Amino acid sequence: MKKERFAAITRQVVILGLISLFTDFASEMLYPVMPLFLASYLGASMALIGVIEGIAEVTAGALKGYFGALSDKLGKRSIFVMIGYGISGIVKPLPGIFPHISTVIAARVTDRIGKGVRTAPRDALLASYSNSENSGAVFGFHRAMDTLGAVIGPLAALVLLRFFPGDYTLIFILAVIPSVIAIFFAFRVKEVKITREVKTKYSVKEFWRSAPVDYKILLTLFTIFSLANSSDVFLILKSRDIAKTDTTAILGYVFYNIIYALSSYPVGVLADRLGKRKIFIVGLYIFSIVYLGFALNDSFYFMWLLFTLYGVYASSTEGVTKAWISDLVENKFRGTAIGLFTGLTSFAVMLGSAAAGVLWDQFGPQVPFFISSLLSAITATFLLFYAKTGGNRAFSG
Repeated sequence: MKKERFAAITRQVVILGLISLFTDFASEMLYPVMPLFLASYLGASMALIGVIEGIAEVTAGALKGYFGALSDKLGKRSIFVMIGYGISGIVKPLPGIFPHISTVIAARVTDRIGKGVRTAPRDALLASYSNSENSGAVFGFHRAMDTLGAVIGPLAALVLLRFFPGDYTLIFILAVIPSVIAIFFAFRVKEVKITREVKTKYSVKEFWRSAPVDYKILLTLFTIFSLANSSDVFLILKSRDIAKTDTTAILGYVFYNIIYALSSYPVGVLADRLGKRKIFIVGLYIFSIVYLGFALNDSFYFMWLLFTLYGVYASSTEGVTKAWISDLVENKFRGTAIGLFTGLTSFAVMLGSAAAGVLWDQFGPQVPFFISSLLSAITATFLLFYAKTGGNRAFSG
């Protein structure tokens, strides 16, 4: 069984992992810096930061569904991978060169357009290189590579800020380099032929009619949970309030990504062995504990424990849910299934981020963190008891 899981990490899986690694290297040079840049340099409020992140997420979300379905309809995935990574790479330097809130919004939205174009087709490609016995390992490996970039990127930003204090323009421009490397690898992605029955035309309605009930339940529950899962920028800002320094706040985010990267592959393998539902439920409960901790905590040392747990939560949900979906849905519909799933959850994250920003401004950080903790615990508990009281096959296994 172990050999089969390692054998699943094929050359194409590695290439897709490298693309994500270098893309996240570029994105994460900017992501933890962006809220600090907006709040300190441009004077943006918490509510505005939440709205910007929400707009970015909903843009990506809407397009993930569309381009996931389009990749199924055309029977092609790699072209969307190339276009999506290309779009994101082009806009990386703009906020540093033109430091205005409007530029930040335009760059974030355009970057998310690129993400919307590529994400579902890329994940459908990943699923085509796996099966139900090793899908957790494949998606876990990809998440580990993706998150490794999220470790290197912020560290690179910190080094640059150490030697060039306040030179945001330099960081934004240098982020183009790993983006170009990602695009180079994107042109080496190979198609996997999608077979469809003779005289059977693709349509979203056809997919929805044939979609397993298990998929529809998972889609509903994760969308509800995503209302609690506001942007990570609020964790960075809360960490800054605790640590009193921007550098430590970014290091906390880096530390979370280290845990995320290290745990993604083994957690994926564990999900293949124990069941993806069980790992997913554990992840939701961990999220609830983390957000409750941030609501109540002002301890510098406890903050690091919370970031550790947050890394385990991420590895228990992000890749695991996509692997779960790939087990439930036929290859010819995977782009649509993953696109619809990520699209709806992005809309929910947008609403959650906007609400979290307003609640923070009006009542302080404790209220949005406490609400997120409560909602995630309710979602996990519902999923747990649904399985115990006669849920469908994928939920009771």
